[in-house]
Amino acid sequence: MNQKTTFVPVLSVSSGITDIEFYKKAFGAEQLWRINNPDGTIHVAAFLIDGAQFRLHEEGSRTPSPGKTHGTTVTVALVVDDVHSVVESAMTAGAVLVSPVKDYEYGYRQGEIQDPFGHCWLIEKLLSPETLDNFVHNA
Repeated sequence: MNQKTTFVPVLSVSSGITDIEFYKKAFGAEQLWRINNPDGTIHVAAFLIDGAQFRLHEEGSRTPSPGKTHGTTVTVALVVDDVHSVVESAMTAGAVLVSPVKDYEYGYRQGEIQDPFGHCWLIEKLLSPETLDNFVHNA
């Protein structure tokens, strides 16, 4: 069986988390599966957002959660059709607005939020491939 190469981000969350409904409410994510620890807390769970998979995993010694490090080294870019509505939905579900939605000179509309677990999400849409192409080649 040949497996298609895919990129599946795995986001670390603090130990003891039980409620991961944020992703369903914010992004319309579908939970594919979930493995709980014996006490009912999350060990690992997989989600799909419009066909794109990501996972949550309980933090480990080499993979601390943003809460433990007081920051994160990764921003997840979520490309959507309606940036404003997704950012609004995420905020209603409990996200914190980091940067309001705005159109940028390089051809993207972007807004940034932080989810309840400390992960940064850049919600974006490419508005003008030509502008991006000119910006990249002339930079």
